[in-house]
Amino acid sequence: MIKKQNYIASSYNFKLSIVVPVYNEEKTISIFLKTIQNVLKNITENYEIIFALDPSQDHTQELIEVANKIDNRIKLLQFSRRYGQPAATWAGLYYATGDAVIPIDCDMQDPPELISEMVRLWKDEGYKVVIPQRKSRKGENFLKKIISYMGYWFINKIASVDIPRNTGDFRLLDRKVVDELMRLRESHGFLRGLTSLVGFKTYLLPFNRLSRAGGKGKYNRITGNLRIGFNGIVAFSDFLLNMITVLGLTFSALSISGAAFMVCAKLFGWWEGVTGVATMLVMVLLLFGMLFLALGIMGAYISRIYDEVKMRPKFIVEKFLGLEVSRRKKNDS
Repeated sequence: MIKKQNYIASSYNFKLSIVVPVYNEEKTISIFLKTIQNVLKNITENYEIIFALDPSQDHTQELIEVANKIDNRIKLLQFSRRYGQPAATWAGLYYATGDAVIPIDCDMQDPPELISEMVRLWKDEGYKVVIPQRKSRKGENFLKKIISYMGYWFINKIASVDIPRNTGDFRLLDRKVVDELMRLRESHGFLRGLTSLVGFKTYLLPFNRLSRAGGKGKYNRITGNLRIGFNGIVAFSDFLLNMITVLGLTFSALSISGAAFMVCAKLFGWWEGVTGVATMLVMVLLLFGMLFLALGIMGAYISRIYDEVKMRPKFIVEKFLGLEVSRRKKNDS
């Protein structure tokens, strides 16, 4: 028979919320829970672990439900369909009730043991945001590391806010920071950039990232990073739109200069006959390529506007388990 533990929050000075987006993670759930509960019991008994679950094909949901029967601090959000990790993380932040909230993956690449130091920096040093920053990235191939490095370098060159390099969604957010994030109505929840956007005193905590404890990553390591990076560029910079203008002016100037040169050459007899057909063909193809690239960039921004004006919900929750849903609805009213 399962013995249920009911923990009362009133005797502790602060509450800690752990947000865990999950999808087909049956191989890591058990070791993650064992590890993080051992960490949290040395910090506070007043915590909640919120699993934000995209509907899975394995036994992830059943394992979470069994864990909830043993410990009511383990909670579940199950979505009506797969919304993806960013939306799942945002949902966990939305329903979290802690004085500080920590999003973390359950694959053990981001070590839960860091949470003790993150909480110390929050409580004792007064930091509102604590972001672990990767010194090394085990289990990642060379190409992914290069894409990540170049992506962060490019985004920080053009973005309106400084997004710390080599970081993920694993971070501690003070309640004030979470509330400010929830005021933002952007449909694309790029947490790394939005955290920088709202500001607050931030500490970067260096650490060595580990390999996955089990299973496989749920998105393509190359295209997934490119998609996240492009989302960050479009969301936090109009650089690409300005680049189109600069390229347009540049090619216009080149075409005017070329036309003037051809007129002068014809008048002064600098060359005779029709030449340069191959060169003209290459130039025409180049200009058409630049034109379609410009249309694609404009389309990305227009698509973002289209998503925002529709104002569709970022997620729809089908099932709540152990969560104070009424509290968030009251705050929204």
